[in-house]
Amino acid sequence: MRVPAFQRRQRGSAVVEMAIIAPVAFLLLIGVIEFSLVFFTTLTMQYAVREGARYAITGRTEANASQLTSVMNVIRTNSAGYLDTVCPKFSVNGTASSSGNSSTLLGAPGDIIVLRLDCTWKLATPIVAAVFPNGEYKFAVAATMQNDAGSGQ
Repeated sequence: MRVPAFQRRQRGSAVVEMAIIAPVAFLLLIGVIEFSLVFFTTLTMQYAVREGARYAITGRTEANASQLTSVMNVIRTNSAGYLDTVCPKFSVNGTASSSGNSSTLLGAPGDIIVLRLDCTWKLATPIVAAVFPNGEYKFAVAATMQNDAGSGQ
């Protein structure tokens, strides 16, 4: 059986087309996945800070720990492991946690506290990383709440 001429010319064209399109398609797919991870991390960190603030306004502490350490432990527990990876800077009421008296850092009963995490996500996909300065997506999450009037702070 003889193959028509037009079919002979088409042999291998699918492989060539796939070789041209596949890298672009995979790069876009990986970019979408990375953006999804970035937004998931942002939402997870927002949830963790909110839970930390909810814990902070009660004035409770863990055994043998300061209130600030207890709040950080609550945030770490609720961050799904992302806290140490993406959020190196933590501040309370605009003051870095490494400075100040930790016993008064979270305020007195009735005071308003602000917990804030400044986070950085290092992007891996080249096309996505080219859009952001230094290939990093920087974001901040914060929670503002009022201390309970009866909290033992």
